[in-house]
Order: sequence, then structure tokens, then C-alpha cells
Amino acid sequence: MPAPITEEQNRLDREVLLDAAERLFYERGIQAVGMDEVRAASGLPLKRIYRFFAAKEDLVVATLQRRDQRWRGDLAAHVGQVPDPRERVLAVFDWLGEWFAQPGFRGCAWINAHGELGSSSEAVLAEVRSHKRAFHDQIAKWVHATGVPVAEPVYLLAEGAIVTAGISADPAPAHQARAAVETLLGTR
Repeated sequence: MPAPITEEQNRLDREVLLDAAERLFYERGIQAVGMDEVRAASGLPLKRIYRFFAAKEDLVVATLQRRDQRWRGDLAAHVGQVPDPRERVLAVFDWLGEWFAQPGFRGCAWINAHGELGSSSEAVLAEVRSHKRAFHDQIAKWVHATGVPVAEPVYLLAEGAIVTAGISADPAPAHQARAAVETLLGTR
């Protein structure tokens, strides 16, 4: 009889599974990737995968949740290095520009998931909305610290830059949005 699987092994296997699924879903699209491909990429048997996630939809939601924590955490760490509130808001767009220029950038994982499953999966739609609300709240907090009431336009410029860069495969929208935000924030 095989040895029981430890909690540590469960944690490691779950991470390997989420890494493989996230990479495949982001590179190729959620609907284009079958669970057999996730199995092959993760090296885990399907039976084990389905013990972690009863359905593909559950796996999609888990990858989006984990990506949200990492993505917003990386953004917050970058912005948090900037002491001046106005420059902190502009740093959002610098970070976006760096993200857009990364090899393999395919736009916003949440917009992509919404486009594929938003009308057919309440769970995915809820996760997309949760991410967008949290991103909005991050930006609103940083903009509020400047004393200039422009949180909504700044958020819309960030979202527009993300969507445009995802379609155009060009980091320029981050720089263009940054210039518009500079104007909105005014001179010191």
C-alpha cells in the first residue's frame, strides 16, 4: 500500500497544478485547453487533479484568485516604493508599461476569462468582478492621497491601457495613459 500523501505534498502538487493551468489558460485560452493538457503539463493524474478541483471551472477560479493576489501584490510593492502620492499614482502606469513589455503578455487574464466564460459561469464572473473592484479600490486609495478627485478617470485610463495593450501587443498605451494622468493630477 502506498504511503499516505502528506499535507506538504498536497500543497506542492496543488501549486504545480495551478502553475500549469494558469500558464496554459493565459497562453492559449481557457476553453482551448482540455483537462488532459493540464494533466500532462502538471504531471499529475486526472484523479488527483479532480480531488483538488471538482470541475474545470473551480480550477479556473482558483488560478484567477491566485493570480489576483500575486498581480495586485506586485503592483502594490512597486507603487509602495514611491514616497510622493502624485508620483505613486504615476508609478502604476510605469508598472503597467513594464508588464505590457514582458514576453508572452496576452492582456488581462480577467478580461480574457470574462470574454470566454463571463456569460456562462457565475463563479468566473464573480471572480472577475472581485478583481476589478479590488484594482479599482487600490487605485482610488492612491489617487485619494493626492487630494485630487480623479480616481474614476485614472482607473478608466488604467483599464483602457490594459485592454489596448492586450489587443495591440504594444506597451505604448501605458505611457499614453500616464501622460493623461499627469494632466489630470495637475502640476504641483
